[in-house]
Amino acid sequence: MANSTSANLKLTVQATGENSGTWGQITNTNLLILEQAIGGYSAITVNATTGATLTFSNGALSNGKDQVIKLTGTITGNIDVVIPDSVEKTYIIENGTSGAFTVTVKTSSGSGVTWAATDKGTKMVYSNGTDVVDTAFTDLSSDISPQLSGILDTNGNDIVVDTGGAIEDDSNNEYIKFVKTASAVNEISITNQATGSAPSIAATGDDTNIDFNLTPKGIGRVTLNGNGKIQGLAEKVNVNGTYTSNINIDTNTQAVQLNTATANANFTVNLRGDGSNSLDASMDVGESITVAYVNKNNNVTYWNTTVQVDGVTVTPVWQGGAAPTGGNTTSNDVYTYTAIKTAASTFTVLASQTQFA
Repeated sequence: MANSTSANLKLTVQATGENSGTWGQITNTNLLILEQAIGGYSAITVNATTGATLTFSNGALSNGKDQVIKLTGTITGNIDVVIPDSVEKTYIIENGTSGAFTVTVKTSSGSGVTWAATDKGTKMVYSNGTDVVDTAFTDLSSDISPQLSGILDTNGNDIVVDTGGAIEDDSNNEYIKFVKTASAVNEISITNQATGSAPSIAATGDDTNIDFNLTPKGIGRVTLNGNGKIQGLAEKVNVNGTYTSNINIDTNTQAVQLNTATANANFTVNLRGDGSNSLDASMDVGESITVAYVNKNNNVTYWNTTVQVDGVTVTPVWQGGAAPTGGNTTSNDVYTYTAIKTAASTFTVLASQTQFA
């Protein structure tokens, strides 16, 4: 009975009584082929336009039998790397080619696995004799709950999080949630610093000048724990061109209300959170808030006669010891109100009137 050849690694299968005097050499070659299949490595230079066909020589070492293959060379078009039909084998293949074109590892007549034009990564694939299949073992998504045994180093690459995705604690509670803007060009940058310098969170991106928003939920506040330093500050002003004698100042959405229409009656100022929230609900005990109202007078003057908090009349503590009894002619009279919450639904209001002629 004559020798035969194995289907996948093309080992020489020796028949009983054959190969007198060469049995040991054939056995050693078979062992070397097995070593190549288990741990062998080849760097294969592909043709720029036609790619390469892996070789499987009968009873001899050949590049198609290696476990790890690195594809090299500059490609000028989409190429195929072909594994002969009927071969069943697992590979780790690195696309080390240059050139922005696809590389597909496939069987002679079947389908395969494609590296995108910009994908110069490594994949674990296997040939089932008909097609080449991607194991996806190199993708974390193939593991339902991947766990790291060491530090995650992205090696200069980005981490992509789908919109609505989050970083969570070990009880699946969200630390940080991410929301995507499809046309985004701006982002935040977090910078650490050496001894003596402060770390920073900054707005960065394509725009030359861009705001940085910190937005609490509902009527919650952004709290600055510890001392603060402000290098520049702008306050929200609500400009009203129609005069009314009942003025609501919404402390949640404005710091100043400017009335550009001339006053035609004495007026009441009501301090509240906004149209849906009371000042009481918007403040904690032991907090204060200061707002201003600008009233425009001509020759006939009008002034603030009543102060309210959440629609309830209060008696302010006026600067100078007495409430105003008139306005100032041809003037912008500025009224400031500082509301101090001392208990639930209880406020001390400090008020003043200043003439700006």
